[in-house]
Amino acid sequence: MKNLKRAACIAGAVILAGIYIMTLIFSLTDSSQARSWLTASLYCTVAVPVVLYAFLLITRQLRDREKDAGEKEQKGQK
Repeated sequence: MKNLKRAACIAGAVILAGIYIMTLIFSLTDSSQARSWLTASLYCTVAVPVVLYAFLLITRQLRDREKDAGEKEQKGQK
């Protein structure tokens, strides 16, 4: 679970860095689609960290659930 969490954090950081670079490029271009690209990029700047935070909350809950199940199993064996 720890390696999955670490990989998700690294992937999220890389995605956010890419989004920030794309936001900068889109804000400097003079294309007809640049405004919609910029809007989508700004949306992703907010949405990606929210999704990563939700992932971390879910993994924490699953870890706690597994820990509780292990403790109950050990009590049942005694």
